Amino acid sequence: MLETIDPATTAWLLVCTAMVLLMTPGLALFYGGMVRSKGVLNMIMMSFIAIALVTVAWLFVGYSLAFGDDVGGGLIGGLEHFGLSGITPDTATSGVPEFLFATFQLTFAILTAALVSGAIADRAKFSSWMIFVPLWTLLVYAPVAHWVWGPDGWISKLGALDFAGGLVVEIVSGASALALALVLGPRIGFRTDPMRPHNLPLVLLGVGLLWFGWFGFNAGSALAADGIAAAVFLNTLVAGCAGLLGWLFVEKTRDGHPTTFGAASGVVAGLVAITPSCGYVSMVGAAVIGILAGAVCSFAVGWKFRFGYDDSLDVVGVHLVGGIVGTLLIGLLAAQVMTGGVEGLLYGGGFALLGKQILVIVVVGLYAFGVSFGIGKLTDRVIGFRVTAEQETSGIDLAMHAESAYEHAVLAHGPQHGPQHGLFSREHEHEQPRQRPESEKDGV
Repeated sequence: MLETIDPATTAWLLVCTAMVLLMTPGLALFYGGMVRSKGVLNMIMMSFIAIALVTVAWLFVGYSLAFGDDVGGGLIGGLEHFGLSGITPDTATSGVPEFLFATFQLTFAILTAALVSGAIADRAKFSSWMIFVPLWTLLVYAPVAHWVWGPDGWISKLGALDFAGGLVVEIVSGASALALALVLGPRIGFRTDPMRPHNLPLVLLGVGLLWFGWFGFNAGSALAADGIAAAVFLNTLVAGCAGLLGWLFVEKTRDGHPTTFGAASGVVAGLVAITPSCGYVSMVGAAVIGILAGAVCSFAVGWKFRFGYDDSLDVVGVHLVGGIVGTLLIGLLAAQVMTGGVEGLLYGGGFALLGKQILVIVVVGLYAFGVSFGIGKLTDRVIGFRVTAEQETSGIDLAMHAESAYEHAVLAHGPQHGPQHGLFSREHEHEQPRQRPESEKDGV
């Protein structure tokens, strides 16, 4: 019997798809505010170009690899839906038109690719990024999506849980970001020069758009307009708030000041951690996950100074670490009332689920890191992945795009005028608040 299309579910998923797509422009503003003024346009462009590149790669090949019939023992789908062949407006999956389901999943792939760009801010060739993104979509993202969400994927069959993308989005993006950060090496001045966010209001606008879109990201993954979607919606709100409070508590205790940058970062950390677990834990569980993620990630962003990898906007410290926290805590906090059966260790479910969560975290993280490192290295050897030292110093916006975001403003780095003595110039450093300790982040 052919599956029928449910109008209410279709309407709900149409809205959620638009919300998730908005997250990538939101991320562009979020990241754009975090970098120095001479790299804001390039940072925004890396997100926007990902929308176009991933769309082409996903609709022609990626969707079929991820959600096509399994052809590799739970590892990869076939090519029966190449170019969306075999799908018509009447084709349904999970009660919605398959065209819509494919588009909803596309928005996840776009955002995940854009997240990776934060690790290589201020130093990557735009042309190399354009080559990396479609290859990464097909070789990293699509296979992991098949493992986790494909009906015959090996992680799905194993019984490990990931409701909305802790493995597929957060751990994959974080591990891939670490790989690219190592391929490109640190920015000039890393550990010595101040690299403060140039526009905190832009950061807060971006995080607001992300938080709005995240409701569609998580609740839309229920693929129904029902009570589970409502519970997921609530859990997403609670975890974002708890993440904010957890991060600010650490900042106030450790550094003496709760900051707007910390508030934005804490929201994202809480949302990252609840992504895999939002459909499996109670409201109390969501609060615990959010506050733990906010606290843990506030420390994790400082690891790059200790270990020497320059993850420019802390994709590793927030998305990888936050994704691990959320995915791991499913094994402790999964509640039967949400899962319909399986329970976490703290609810009497034993160690079985926790063991599965640990296994898939390790496997997905290693796979994403290894393949991303390989694609990055290959790209670097063939055409070079990093701009020249002169281009990096003068400003990647001018070098890559022949534009400046602030041509006539106090933060200008225009081609005719050179760097102006604006708010964050070295000449005015003595007027700024104390430089943050290395334990703090310079981005998310």
